[in-house]
Amino acid sequence: MTRVDLSRLAHFLEELRDASIHFTVGSVRPGAIMVNVTVPGERWEVEFLDNGSTEVQRFVSAGEITDGTVLPDLFRRFSG
Repeated sequence: MTRVDLSRLAHFLEELRDASIHFTVGSVRPGAIMVNVTVPGERWEVEFLDNGSTEVQRFVSAGEITDGTVLPDLFRRFSG
C-alpha cells in the first residue's frame, strides 16, 4: 500500500485557504482522506486515496429553499 501524497493534499488545502473557501478534513473509509468543501449552492467531497488517485464528487443544489416544515419528513426518510 502506498501512502496518501501529503504534499498534494497540503497544496489543495492551501489553495482552499487562499481562496477563503470553507472546508473540513476527515476520513470515512480506510486508505483515504476526505476534504469536504462547501461553496454557495454546492458541496464537494474530495478524497485523496492511498493509491495516489483523487476522487471528486459534487453535490449541486437545484436552488430550492424550503422552510422547517420539511424536517419531520427528512428525518422519517433518512432515519435508520
